[in-house]
Amino acid sequence: MVSVLKKQREYRGRCLPGFEHINRYYDSVHEVDAAKILPGEFYVTRDNELISTVLGSCVSACIRDVKLGVGGMNHFMLPLDKSAKDDSVSESARYGNHAMEMLINAILKAGGLKKNLEMKIFGGGKVLSSMSNIDVGEQNIAFIKHYAEIENLNVVTEDLGDIYPRKIIYFPQTGRALMKKLRKVHNETLERREASYREQLKKQKVESDDIELF
Repeated sequence: MVSVLKKQREYRGRCLPGFEHINRYYDSVHEVDAAKILPGEFYVTRDNELISTVLGSCVSACIRDVKLGVGGMNHFMLPLDKSAKDDSVSESARYGNHAMEMLINAILKAGGLKKNLEMKIFGGGKVLSSMSNIDVGEQNIAFIKHYAEIENLNVVTEDLGDIYPRKIIYFPQTGRALMKKLRKVHNETLERREASYREQLKKQKVESDDIELF
């Protein structure tokens, strides 16, 4: 009996094609399969799964088809990549313009319709104190708001800005979003991670009451 329960808890259902590289596991707290995405990644599902990430100055868009329950989340570090020669998914998804297009296209490919999409957006915190003259979070916020406007996307929830990192948990099937501001986290760790990530990118050239706090 114990071994059966253990197998059930470790079970991870099949993901959609193209997302095999994403870190997936069984979340025993919410009792569902889960996907954890990092900067430059995105994930889409048709199943009862959760998607989680931790944001500093980065922004995540959580998008789903409200009728079908198919949806996903992205996590991008910089707003725009103006280079047209970068066709690598692993590199281009790090930029907001590509990350948004790839997330929406994957949802549509999985059966969603653009007219049924709703979006929740999070992040853009000012956590890079050593780069105070370049507010990456502010740039990301300006980008995602402009993108939503020109693409006529229905933004139903947003929590952007401030100085704290955020942990986001999103359930695409229902649209439920959980957010925790990480006030006790050592920002130096996240700052080093994001600053390092920005350097890699340079080298490669490449308010709503339905937010649940936990």
